[in-house]
Amino acid sequence: MNDDGQNEPNEQNEPNRQQAQPFPAGPRSDTRPQQPAAAPRLPPPRRGADWMFGGVYGTVLASALLAALDQEGDAFTPFYDASWVLVTACAAALAHGYSHHMAGHQAGSAAHRRRVLSRALWNERPMIVATLPTVLLLVVSGLADWGSYEVTAVGLGLNTALLFAWGSFVALRVGYRTGPALLTGLADATIGLAIIVANAVIK
Repeated sequence: MNDDGQNEPNEQNEPNRQQAQPFPAGPRSDTRPQQPAAAPRLPPPRRGADWMFGGVYGTVLASALLAALDQEGDAFTPFYDASWVLVTACAAALAHGYSHHMAGHQAGSAAHRRRVLSRALWNERPMIVATLPTVLLLVVSGLADWGSYEVTAVGLGLNTALLFAWGSFVALRVGYRTGPALLTGLADATIGLAIIVANAVIK
């Protein structure tokens, strides 16, 4: 103790004082490993039926089959033709839905993959629905004993009108004004007119 009544520092207290002094904060190095960037995920499959695509696709398919099945000189078989239009539409819808499922395939359990596949196939139903007017026309023509030329002409004209209706209706639903919507329907109907022209030229 000195004359002022204070304790003089001794050698025993010196280590404690040195330990009490804070260390200067240096730059901290982050030694944690960096996480690899996540791989981009595939877009999810379509969540609903595409009535514009399916309606136009199915109607064009029905028109092409109706024109191809009508062979000059052969016996007219409307029930056979109707069944083939329907079978072809179902096969095309299944193939298209399965291809969409595989293009957007994601990892998951077997049950989950089956549900996704079932939904993708179910969403292709507009393609089948669009061929039903042609199928119904062929069935009615078989019951009423109509001629093949009349049935083909009426069917191609009906499908051309349906193409116009599909395009116009869907364009209005998505927000187009009346004028542009009618032009969209006319563009779709042009496909039906092209099939009619091709049918006339080939035969």
